[in-house]
Amino acid sequence: MFGPLALAGFSVVLSALALMFAAGVFLPLRDADFESELRTYLLANPEVIVESVSGMEARQEVMEENELTAILTQRHDEVFNDPSSPVGINPRGSATLVEFFDYNCPYCSKATPMLDELEQADKGLRLVFKEYPILGPSSVFAARAALASQKQGRYLAFHKAMMAYKGQITEGSSLEIAAQVGLDVERLKKDMEDPKIDEAIKRNVALAEALRISGTPTFIAGKEILRGLADADTMKQLIDSARGG
Repeated sequence: MFGPLALAGFSVVLSALALMFAAGVFLPLRDADFESELRTYLLANPEVIVESVSGMEARQEVMEENELTAILTQRHDEVFNDPSSPVGINPRGSATLVEFFDYNCPYCSKATPMLDELEQADKGLRLVFKEYPILGPSSVFAARAALASQKQGRYLAFHKAMMAYKGQITEGSSLEIAAQVGLDVERLKKDMEDPKIDEAIKRNVALAEALRISGTPTFIAGKEILRGLADADTMKQLIDSARGG
């Protein structure tokens, strides 16, 4: 069964063949003969449809990339400079790397030590953390707790401890980890009630939807979006590209 792109490619082929008939490549045919001639031609030249569909897919990818680049340009400050988004140890830098993550995402946990190493090695790297809790209510609770921990100046310690936790992040484990990193848990609970925290998470979710981000981790640097966990060399290339651009 043809998918939408294949059907669209077939339409392109039909248009091209019509032009061939008009140009005299094929002799004029009665309507009754057209379908038969077209079938014969396509059976003899199946690469025509493949090439048409491939070309359409490539053009669609370029269009989507251009659209996302435009959105990144329009919403630059939301992505890179939202004051509610925590930053790493280098608040200023020549390159900014943004991470959309969820505390229950195992690939986000794997990315954390690599990001730590990149940040330590590159003093010009500025990390921005976008809480994007998409893996259930416990992830939402953890994201709210993490943002609330900023009021006690313990976000990075709390963030890294939750990422390093061996097991599911739940409401209970979030509060347990909070106590372990020196947070006043009762104060944290009260700070979590600040409506600005929920507003910040909603902004992150809306921004992710606009950028067609549906999974974690997702990284943004400059005008590029990297979806999924990558190795250190790929991350360095992404950062260098942002610095050079």
